[in-house]
Amino acid sequence: MPRILDDRHAVPTLAILVGVCSVGAGPTEEQRSLIGALARGYFHVPVAVDELTALRPEEAAATFTDDEQRRRVRHLLVLAEMCRHPLIADQVERVATYARYLGGDDDAMAIARDLVQAGVAAASQDYYRWLSAAEPGLREPSLAGPPGSAPIRRDPALAARLRGLQACPEGSLGRAYVAFYDTHGFPLPGEDTSSAAVFVAHDMNHVIAGYEPTGIGEIALGALQLGIADTDEHWVQLMGNLGVHEAGFVDKGASHAVLSRPGATAIVAHAFDRGARCGADFTSADHLAMVDEPLELVRERFGVPPREL
Repeated sequence: MPRILDDRHAVPTLAILVGVCSVGAGPTEEQRSLIGALARGYFHVPVAVDELTALRPEEAAATFTDDEQRRRVRHLLVLAEMCRHPLIADQVERVATYARYLGGDDDAMAIARDLVQAGVAAASQDYYRWLSAAEPGLREPSLAGPPGSAPIRRDPALAARLRGLQACPEGSLGRAYVAFYDTHGFPLPGEDTSSAAVFVAHDMNHVIAGYEPTGIGEIALGALQLGIADTDEHWVQLMGNLGVHEAGFVDKGASHAVLSRPGATAIVAHAFDRGARCGADFTSADHLAMVDEPLELVRERFGVPPREL
């Protein structure tokens, strides 16, 4: 897929991240780790964090004039923001200042503001309103239903259909999909009250991308998807993953800060890079139409690079 931030804008992006994290005593160790990992694993530039001179907001605006590039930079600003623990008002205001110069803020930045100003419950409500609006675009295509239709919840017939994918050929996408649920002890979509059509698509993407349903695996999948295509649907998914596993505004406010763990930021940077190197967007494909195909051929068709981290 076309890389949104080209080589010419790699170092300026990293310099903006240094600038936006330079509050209080400066970037935290986790933020420094993230910036360094993005330099090595996503942008492939041999620069150390300490070698970067922070770009001021007005310099950022002059350097980035393309709307698509500005949007991607704003996403990375929020990612860095979510890596500060505890999240402080000065950090939120610094991100908002840069965002104003780079085209304005979005739902993700509203979540950060509420997290600091009003607490976890308000931030969580912000997120679920955003997710609810995006939900129709996250559904498995063949299960999407007509516009305006309600999400599929408990549906024994759908669950039985998915369980039947065990009969798909050895090595197929369908067989691997059912094995994913059995390995991790998850109910199949339709067996509980979650949004079934969303989780069919989401977990098909787990299988194709090769990421486990762990904290770092979820964030990496979100990063890969955003690397493939800069859509609102992909952005809300990555923010949800960060909300559960990093920043604590989902899942009753439990902040796990998984990106502070050794090697975690490198995995996420590599995921962004994998997404940018995909040949086509498999995330919105009709996965249920491909269940009999060998998983490796599905990956080859969409040009999914191998997972190295």
